[in-house]
Amino acid sequence: MAEREKIEYELRGKTLKIYLYMLRQGKPVGVREVQRDLQLSSPSVAFHHIEKMVRLGVVEQDPLGNYVIAKKVDPGILQAFVNVGKFSLPRVGFYAVFFSTIAVAYVLSNLDLLDVYALIGTIGGAAVFWYELLRIWRRRPF
Repeated sequence: MAEREKIEYELRGKTLKIYLYMLRQGKPVGVREVQRDLQLSSPSVAFHHIEKMVRLGVVEQDPLGNYVIAKKVDPGILQAFVNVGKFSLPRVGFYAVFFSTIAVAYVLSNLDLLDVYALIGTIGGAAVFWYELLRIWRRRPF
């Protein structure tokens, strides 16, 4: 199994949640901090998942005993998201907003001469992207 495939396979569930938490923090974090902030049942659960990432070479321990991201990876499930500051937003959301803006602009600028096909295309496109956005948001991995 290739390294990338192995990382994608291992980086899921709680391990992925901890990886994303560490990415958002942007600083070294301790096991108890991860356990407390992610409301895990015990520090040993957090430690188990952090150690899994250490074995994968994604996380490393600093001299003070805290853990930091050693290598940024892009598992397949995260390709549907874009990071904006501390937020992870579905990419489809940008398309939904774009199509909605086009639909509103079209309706407002052509109130007296609305073309049914253009209206169906813009509103239909926006509706499809909003639907996909909701589907992705419900399944988000974090």
